[in-house]
Amino acid sequence: MNDEKFVEVKNLQKVYDNGHEAIKNVSFSVKKGDLVCLLGPSGCGKTTILNMLAGLLNPTGGDILFDGKSVVNTESKNRQIGYVFQNYALYPHMTVLQNVMFPLTVGKQKMAKDKAKAIAEKYMDLTQITEFAEQKPGQLSGGQQQRVAIARALVQQPKILLMDEPLSNLDARLRLNIREEIRSLVKEVGITTLFVTHDQEEALSIGDKIILFNGGVIQQDDLGQNFYLEPNNYFVANFVGNPVIDNFNIKVKGGKITASDFELNVSDLDQSRFKRELTDGDYILSVRPENILPAEEGHVSAHIEDIELIGRERILKFSHDGVQARSLVNLETPIKPGDDVKLKMRLNRVFIFTPEGERVY
Repeated sequence: MNDEKFVEVKNLQKVYDNGHEAIKNVSFSVKKGDLVCLLGPSGCGKTTILNMLAGLLNPTGGDILFDGKSVVNTESKNRQIGYVFQNYALYPHMTVLQNVMFPLTVGKQKMAKDKAKAIAEKYMDLTQITEFAEQKPGQLSGGQQQRVAIARALVQQPKILLMDEPLSNLDARLRLNIREEIRSLVKEVGITTLFVTHDQEEALSIGDKIILFNGGVIQQDDLGQNFYLEPNNYFVANFVGNPVIDNFNIKVKGGKITASDFELNVSDLDQSRFKRELTDGDYILSVRPENILPAEEGHVSAHIEDIELIGRERILKFSHDGVQARSLVNLETPIKPGDDVKLKMRLNRVFIFTPEGERVY
């Protein structure tokens, strides 16, 4: 068996009865023991993918393989998966211990109560919820409930753990702590994990790799850093990054790049970064705020409208062609609202896209 393809999705499709094509010919693979984040906006198809992996939805076409074997015609209960739902799906009338034990006390693989209790206690200890054993879910915080849901998913010792927006019901500070715990936990257990989220920061912080979806199609399947440094297309560049990327409408003609108030030569750009020839026409030039900086001789003239403090840095806000844009500078940069400044772009860090979103540079 090839660890590169412990989970393998081949040409997967999902078309609902109303004709809506939720998943369009999607293929990807996951290595054994990796934590992979399925990222994207609401309605992009990531939870649909997770539910087909779990056997809760049947695909319209394509195949799903676990450890080299197709599971498309295998019932959910026989797929050796653990599933942590967005709302945790805990039984309110049961104690924490009873909730964690439950999967071991039903079905064909039902085991003796004392054995089930011993296994449950092992995973309760691992998830640090032993002290809550006799409490009920309603007596626990959101973070504690989430740990109970994970422990219950792990007691069956599944080959694959599926997690659907497991942190969406938690406040911002708790989400930060819990996501670190999740990564540490799944790595300690060594379980292959697919984690659905719409939060790019969450995905970037915990994923071994990220698969970004939009409109039922994979936009990029890559290491987290490459979504920021080398986005496949306009959607990826604008979805991943905070502060948001700056976009300028440009025209290319005769080797010149022009916008409303700046001009560049195509020869000024790093020729090794071109994906294809930059022919004459309309394009979008995108640059991240940290790559557009104050300079005596800059590309863009800017009137600073506002300044936002984020930690040790400041976002300078200005308008270009009627669209809000940003520059990211350190605290010591002597600029205040109302100043007129010149901003210079790092040309080896800009991106150029066609109006349809294809990346050219």
